[in-house]
Amino acid sequence: MRLYHRLYEQLEGSPLAIWLDTLATTVDSAFERGHGDLAKWQAAVDALPAIKPSSIDLSAGSVRIGEAADLDAATAAKVEQQLRILHPWRKGPYTVFGIDIDTEWRSDWKWARLQPHISPLKGRYVLDVGCGNGYHAWRMAGEEAALVVGIDPTMLFVMQYQALQQYMPQVPVYLLPLGVEQLPQKLSGFDTLFSMGVLYHRRSPIDHLYQLRALLRPGGELVLETLVVDGGVDTVLVPQGRYAKMRNVWFIPSALALERWLARCGFRNIRLVNEAATSLEEQRTTQWMTFDSLPDFLDPDDRRLTVEGLPAPKRAVIVAEVT
Repeated sequence: MRLYHRLYEQLEGSPLAIWLDTLATTVDSAFERGHGDLAKWQAAVDALPAIKPSSIDLSAGSVRIGEAADLDAATAAKVEQQLRILHPWRKGPYTVFGIDIDTEWRSDWKWARLQPHISPLKGRYVLDVGCGNGYHAWRMAGEEAALVVGIDPTMLFVMQYQALQQYMPQVPVYLLPLGVEQLPQKLSGFDTLFSMGVLYHRRSPIDHLYQLRALLRPGGELVLETLVVDGGVDTVLVPQGRYAKMRNVWFIPSALALERWLARCGFRNIRLVNEAATSLEEQRTTQWMTFDSLPDFLDPDDRRLTVEGLPAPKRAVIVAEVT
């Protein structure tokens, strides 16, 4: 696809060049499988007016594209109408020509918690696994990463990325409709790898950690953010049904257990840099994500518990290196 031609060019001669043997075919196949609403979403993206933004800011809380003064009222209404077709917007926030996309997650808060603890991204090749619509990928580009590749198989998120990318095509951020299992084994070329909000969705978290390790160069850095529970090195919550109304939550370890998992998988210099309960202000329903959110997932009489009676969501950020 033309959208990714610059990515393919940038991979030539890079530590990731081996990926070019299969990447284009894999991406094309993902779009061919598509989604029942893909034509609608693509039409919304294609209908966005072609405008050159007066400014781009990837370093603030809200990823900002242009200013309200860049558009007349009719054009602004057209932009907002098309962006709303891409509902629900989960990761953000974004401000597009003065239009505030108030996403379900205040993803900027997560970024603020982890950014001071990671290696500088300037000049690095970065992979964001389970990147959603790419909010954190744009923030990584704001830190002057040489290349940021986000992967997420959810086609709506890819279309949200495309809607934003057309206004900043020069920024080296590419979101691919792929899962981590579709990447070549032992690609071993990324300097920094982010896996945020993914581990607890994996049936085999140890295999996931090995997959991530194989994608990093020797000495590369893993930034892992996931649900955790209180407890010691042997504490792992295994929900028998749903967790916070989610069907696909398999294992939630304590931070100490997760550190042990990482060590067993060959990571070193493992450090817990943040651990915090998810607040009702950080994840909530908005006009841009009108479905149930965290307030609906918790026991109304005891916010320390989920509706299933399990410990309420707490998230940890762990940084580690490949041996």
